[in-house]
Amino acid sequence: QVQLVESGGDLVQPGGSLKLSCAASGIIFNAYAMGWYRQAPGKQREMVARISSGGSTNYADSVKGRFTISRDNAKNTVYLQMNSLKPEDTAVYYCNAEWLTGKAYWGQGTQVTVSS
Repeated sequence: QVQLVESGGDLVQPGGSLKLSCAASGIIFNAYAMGWYRQAPGKQREMVARISSGGSTNYADSVKGRFTISRDNAKNTVYLQMNSLKPEDTAVYYCNAEWLTGKAYWGQGTQVTVSS
C-alpha cells in the first residue's frame, strides 16, 4: 500500500519560512519523480516544485528563488524549504510521486497559511 504523508504545514507571518516534509512508503522511492503541488481556495491545483529520480529540479515561476525542493532517498522523504513566504503562498500543499508511466500517487495535504 502506497502512502505519502506530509507534515510541516503551519501558520506563518509574511516573510517567514517553513519546511515541509513528505515521507513515502510502499514505493521504490528512488525510482520516482517527486513533487509538491498546492491548491488555494477556489483555484486549481498547481505544480510548485518537482525533483526527478536523478535529482533534477524545476519550479513554478512564482516560487523560484524562494523555495527549494530536495530529497533524501535513504529516508524515503522529499522536502520543500519555503522562504520569504507571501500571503499568496497560502494553500493546501500536496506531495506527489510519479512513475515513468505517468501513474501518480498523492498525499492527503498539509495546510500552509501565510498571514499577519
